[in-house]
Amino acid sequence: MLFRLSTFLAVIATLLETGAASVFRRQCTTTLSDATLVANQLQLHYYNVFTGTYNQGELWTDANSLEDLHNLMLATGFNDYENVADTSYIGKAALDPDTDWAKFLYGSNDDAQWVILALWKIADYKSARGQDSSAYISSAAKIYDIVAREWDDTCGGGVWWSTDHTYKNAITNELFLLTSAAGHLRTKNETYLENANKEWTWLSASGLRGPSGLFNDGLDSKTCQNNGQTTWTYNQAVVASGLAALYAATGDESLLDQAEVSLDATMRSLIDNGILRESCDFAVSNDENCNRDQVLFFRKGIWTKHVQYYLDNADDISRIAKYSHFLGFQHLGVVRHATNPAHDVGSVWYAADRGGSQWSPEASASGLQALISAAKVRKSSYLVKHQIHRNASTVHAEASVL
Repeated sequence: MLFRLSTFLAVIATLLETGAASVFRRQCTTTLSDATLVANQLQLHYYNVFTGTYNQGELWTDANSLEDLHNLMLATGFNDYENVADTSYIGKAALDPDTDWAKFLYGSNDDAQWVILALWKIADYKSARGQDSSAYISSAAKIYDIVAREWDDTCGGGVWWSTDHTYKNAITNELFLLTSAAGHLRTKNETYLENANKEWTWLSASGLRGPSGLFNDGLDSKTCQNNGQTTWTYNQAVVASGLAALYAATGDESLLDQAEVSLDATMRSLIDNGILRESCDFAVSNDENCNRDQVLFFRKGIWTKHVQYYLDNADDISRIAKYSHFLGFQHLGVVRHATNPAHDVGSVWYAADRGGSQWSPEASASGLQALISAAKVRKSSYLVKHQIHRNASTVHAEASVL
């Protein structure tokens, strides 16, 4: 009788697992299908095949869009955009061994690191397809060395925002934490790891993170104190992906706890209707005094993307479960409120557009990032639940036999 009970429980467990697998596969497939439609429209409507750039785009936003396309192809297994990298403005520079990267980057140390992340993701895609990725890896290393030389002791340390040496800000240094830690994971170069540890030691003591748990934009150039400027969403997640990469390199779990201070603060403070919202993000048209950089509305998607990267390196059941629902809710906001019939994505996710949403390659790519992240984390969440269920079923069956 006990043997038969354990057999019955095993059969039920298998049926439950099969049903769950079917549901999660459908959800993941649907989300990636939505992402592919958005990516197709991004390329059709905004990408200029002659210049290899996105119309109205900037270097850092173009780099993110290239990263996103390759992140999507790695998730789907398809090769819809396989020729984009080599023919893009950034890709052509990477393939040319004579590129003057200092000139190409125009002295921007944050743009430089967005380009590094794009080059790495392109290299990952090419390697996964058995293609030569060496030019992309080599170019990323050259750019990293340029940025690393921009560290000095002003304000106690940190990398300058630009070669003009007028401002030390959060995103440039968060990116340096990430490119250093992730660079070490890729190369095992100890200099990268030393830089990552040095960066976090400085960043955590810099005052850039305020009492709410959110990182402000930068430091006052005269006092080296937190300038109280905008707490952009992306500032709260890029630091988390950097800390998770450093955790993967060192095993120091306290780094993950530090990362979640800002992630959790984002989910408390930078939302409307449970969906991410930037300071110049309005569903209704208004005359708010926001400059073009503030209305790019690109940063929300970067938050979702880097939470996905954070969870990839954290590789922890409870942490994946903690954030998967929130990322799924961002996906719903993009689909329900921000996506038009042509599959272009506007800037407003938290409510139906009433004239305030902006339509641009940055807004479209931001929505794309949210969809890819939701799909990838949903897959991870399924694997987590699948393993928990298997473990519980095994324990239950063994207890019945005993």
